[in-house]
Amino acid sequence: MGLQIVVLAKQVPDTRNVGKDAMKADGTVNRAALPAIFNPEDLNALEQALRLKDKHEGSTVTILTMGPGRAAEIIRESLYRGADNGFLLTDRAFAGSDTLATSYAISCAIKNFPKVDLIICGRQAIDGDTAQVGPQVAQKLGLPQITYAEEILDLKKDVITVKRRLEKGVEVVEGKLPMVVTVNGSAPDCRPRNAKMVMKFKHAKTVSEKQEGNQDYTELFDTHPYLNITEWSVNDIKSDADWLGLKGSPTKVKTIESVVFQTKESKKLTADDFDIESLMRELIANHTIG
Repeated sequence: MGLQIVVLAKQVPDTRNVGKDAMKADGTVNRAALPAIFNPEDLNALEQALRLKDKHEGSTVTILTMGPGRAAEIIRESLYRGADNGFLLTDRAFAGSDTLATSYAISCAIKNFPKVDLIICGRQAIDGDTAQVGPQVAQKLGLPQITYAEEILDLKKDVITVKRRLEKGVEVVEGKLPMVVTVNGSAPDCRPRNAKMVMKFKHAKTVSEKQEGNQDYTELFDTHPYLNITEWSVNDIKSDADWLGLKGSPTKVKTIESVVFQTKESKKLTADDFDIESLMRELIANHTIG
């Protein structure tokens, strides 16, 4: 029997373009001021899920993401690469969620799935860099977890073997399914879009997107159910509103700052041995190396 794999993915603001308008007065990210991209490490996680699907016949990869309506683009990007379906958690009540509220909403949504063997996600999102959501989801669902995964080496019956990339080396560990695995950016890059999948899923939409669109594809969605991206609200996941959004988020962001290195912080060196030795002494003295 195949695996039921859920990949947690997030649409994030491109933090390479952080400016003065990147944060709102309430401490939340001003997503309208930044271009949205697929969180990089979630793409690494998706690739690990797709590799398992390739190896284990009958497996399905489901994408679960939380965000505004435009986050459905993350699901389509995943479908283009080989995912089977996706669910979008979208509701005004989710707005402003920190990692605690986000992991609560995600765990409530996962409880609605009839069967989950493996939950895979990126180690962290580039807009927060906390690496907390994956472990918090595991804790809320009462599942074991393997973090800092670089490669899923093997899966036999209900035992998974994972290579972890740590600060000073690697280790290989085993765990029993069901479980949560968080994946490092050092893991293999995600495969590119598949042209046939792009043609198949390019019209895949959520209910909200269909309502906002000007074209009538009613017959298309009725005859091709795989084009219907499921959209869940607070009520659909049977959650407590007090644990969601800003109300359920104890973490508050004070400020966001874009750090730019100036030319004055650089040092020009010649090929002279004295210059090189002086630099080495300086780096050792300030503990940059050594």
